[in-house]
Amino acid sequence: MRALEGLKAGLCDVAFLGNEPSRAAEAGFSPPVVELDYTYLVPAGSSIRSVADADRPEVRIAATRNHASTLALSRILNHATLVYADTPAPTFDLLLTGRADTWASVGYALQTYSAQLPGSRVLEDRYGANHLAMAVPKGEAGRLAYISEFVEEAKASGLVQRAIERGGLRGVHVAPPGNSE
Repeated sequence: MRALEGLKAGLCDVAFLGNEPSRAAEAGFSPPVVELDYTYLVPAGSSIRSVADADRPEVRIAATRNHASTLALSRILNHATLVYADTPAPTFDLLLTGRADTWASVGYALQTYSAQLPGSRVLEDRYGANHLAMAVPKGEAGRLAYISEFVEEAKASGLVQRAIERGGLRGVHVAPPGNSE
């Protein structure tokens, strides 16, 4: 991931990253700022109405290889089959060409692709969330304490909620107070 590489190389002081356990050795993380819903995009006429509907043996789910939403889904999926592509555009193509029945990813990103597929819809429920936090290079305890305090104040004051609303971001929510990881 380029953001983490830039942070480690000293090209930036702070980065916004998903707080994944695999990154703990390389960066320090603030409490989560926002949660990005993981959900599905389904084409027009799909019988899939909820996240639970997608986990059936005959369902093929398009997923971006090694994406956080894919990793979360692979831990909970029991029956459906994942069909992979390496980046979002080819993953969307799997849905467009009928090689997948639905696409699993971050809800706000799926909204953009939904506009390119008439009659499609992004499901309202979710199968998980990316906990986006501010990250600093490992060992920067003073900087981490400062940004952690800032994050909590920004959430409590409504600043984060206002930014979400101004951006029109569906499927993005203010993270609860404290470190929910």
